Amino acid sequence: MNQESGALMNQCSNSHLVLIPSYNPGTKVIETVLEARQFWCPVWVVVDGSDDGSSDLLVDLNKRDPGLRVISLPKNQGKGAAVLQGMKMALIEGFTHVLTMDSDGQHPAAMIPCFMQSSEQQPDAMILGNPIFDDSAPTLRVHGRRISNGWAQLETLWSGIGDSLFGFRVYPIAPIVRIMQNTRWMRRFDFDPEAVVRMSWEGVPAVNLLAPVKYLKTEDGGISHFNYWRDNALLTWMHTRLMLGFLIRLPRLLARRLNARRTIALND
Repeated sequence: MNQESGALMNQCSNSHLVLIPSYNPGTKVIETVLEARQFWCPVWVVVDGSDDGSSDLLVDLNKRDPGLRVISLPKNQGKGAAVLQGMKMALIEGFTHVLTMDSDGQHPAAMIPCFMQSSEQQPDAMILGNPIFDDSAPTLRVHGRRISNGWAQLETLWSGIGDSLFGFRVYPIAPIVRIMQNTRWMRRFDFDPEAVVRMSWEGVPAVNLLAPVKYLKTEDGGISHFNYWRDNALLTWMHTRLMLGFLIRLPRLLARRLNARRTIALND
């Protein structure tokens, strides 16, 4: 890391911000925020009803860093609800894009500038992280996500979604807020995969960029709120809903695919 990137950024973007939903991450959230601030400004943290003391740590950090904003929700509502709250506030303040990342240190803060640059070059697209796993990744989680990714590919007619579950990504704010306000779902762990499917249905193209992911051990400050049975049941119900929505939209999706192929053929 060079001296320029190692210092906290003071010149803030007026279009793109980093948005971190946070629920009981322990002290790891401070490390995550400081790393994000090394590479971007502004950084917003939405505290989703945490009761582990991390909110107080963030508020104290906020007092010393004008490039950071802490938004506290009175009770836990779920990741998607926290992200939606942050995005609605960002939209009101004139921001056009958010990069979402987890508060537990799994996502690569050093990749933020690369993802933001890609978004600035392709503002109508969603920039999706395609995870590179190392030996720390639980085998069950790695293989299990292939099932969800397969369903997402089918539900979007293989429109180019590399990984439906990896939450390190950039969204254009206006379409994702509009989509979420028109459905009661996407408020908890189902947010990440359902968001990319519904965005794809709306014609938002996907750009995939590789990004390393690390799973921290408990002794290294790693905290996971993933519940195998509960969250997989949630994903099963989500894909059931999405398949029904896919069947309703199938004629339109097929027509879009055919038009895209015609356009490519005419340009060749």
